[in-house]
Amino acid sequence: MIVDDSAVVRGMVSRWLDARADIVVVAMAVDGLQALKKLEEHEIDVCVLDIEMPNMSGLEALPKLLALRPRLKIIMASTLSERGAEITLRALSLGATDFIPKPSTSRIGGAEAYQRDLIEKIVQLGRRHTPAIERPIKSYLTSKTEPVLAPPPVRNDPRPSRKVRLEALVVAASTGGPPALREVVSGLGAHWRGPILIAQHMPQGFTRALAQMIGRVTPMTVKEGEHGEPVTDGVIYIAPGGFHMIVERGRDGTPTIQLNQGPEVHWCRPAADPLFISAAEVWGGAVAGMVLTGMGHDGRDGARALTERGGPVLVQDEASSVVWGMPGSVIHAGVPAEIHPLSALAPQFLQWTRVGTA
Repeated sequence: MIVDDSAVVRGMVSRWLDARADIVVVAMAVDGLQALKKLEEHEIDVCVLDIEMPNMSGLEALPKLLALRPRLKIIMASTLSERGAEITLRALSLGATDFIPKPSTSRIGGAEAYQRDLIEKIVQLGRRHTPAIERPIKSYLTSKTEPVLAPPPVRNDPRPSRKVRLEALVVAASTGGPPALREVVSGLGAHWRGPILIAQHMPQGFTRALAQMIGRVTPMTVKEGEHGEPVTDGVIYIAPGGFHMIVERGRDGTPTIQLNQGPEVHWCRPAADPLFISAAEVWGGAVAGMVLTGMGHDGRDGARALTERGGPVLVQDEASSVVWGMPGSVIHAGVPAEIHPLSALAPQFLQWTRVGTA
């Protein structure tokens, strides 16, 4: 279902989607009130929901739509503005599945990237859920050639056979990432005071709002990374939208943040792979990686780089992920990582840090 008060947008998007054999547009609505009626009349898997609409806005309609159809996947169509970013993050906290920055009505016809991203999100989110099968689970402490087979989640209280002294944590996230990041950071609480560096797929302007949202659930300082600033304990650095964020050793040996606008990686900037690979080079086995829910395979190569240097990697399990693309790609590539449900990721990481500092 497409919900937008602009006839131009509804017409353009419906033509894009109707051209796909795997997508059927079953309803269109001009506001939230009409969307509620349409939802009662049709079987709908995915809803593209505009935010700014008369009578009932997207933000007002969101909880009502989910009350009617709890399994409905809702993609918020957001304006590229500071206010749009704040509203979008609020929508994600209220249960929206994902969002997509919407170009102006006058430019939507030529927005190839918007068309590509929207179709990809709809296809991924519209797939019917099937029960997860048992998958190979490899601890970073076990042999790479002899994985331990078990269904997720893995052991409740794994005890590493050797000590790990962790200095930093790097995190990758995309679709479904903001709520997942909030839960992980909240779970770490005041127990972990090292730096955390996060690459969440978001456009410019949105990452500032993300930092503010995460900052409400942690005593740590949360901010967008700045070019040239030293990496400091007790700070969470969010890669700013439109920039890759990496880590390099400064002249005095201090890990320092570097930002660049190099080519997109996996259609993304920021991307997680550059961050993970640079962190592995700077900290070696003393940095842990975490790959959360998201489409695609960003974070896969970076996770491999971490484990090759002895660093542990955690991935979110399929059942708790909105999309198991990024975490699943790590496992399917044979990277020795541990799979855990979202609620267990922070406790497991803290278990490693306790072992490392015992």
